Amino acid sequence: MAETKKRKYTQAQNKATQKYIKANYDEIKLRLPKGKKEIIKDFASKHNESVNSFIKRSIDEAMEKDKNNV
Repeated sequence: MAETKKRKYTQAQNKATQKYIKANYDEIKLRLPKGKKEIIKDFASKHNESVNSFIKRSIDEAMEKDKNNV
């Protein structure tokens, strides 16, 4: 069996990544009823998406649909 090699990041790399994220992204905390996260995760995975990309795409589609109906 092949061993999976976990990539190790240095503290400096992690700090630089966190600085980049803070400068370039906003975060939204989402609260869901227990069990809903796993349902969303399974749905996104079934459609070859991450949870994050699924949520972003869903928001973009809803906003685009609304924009076209105004």
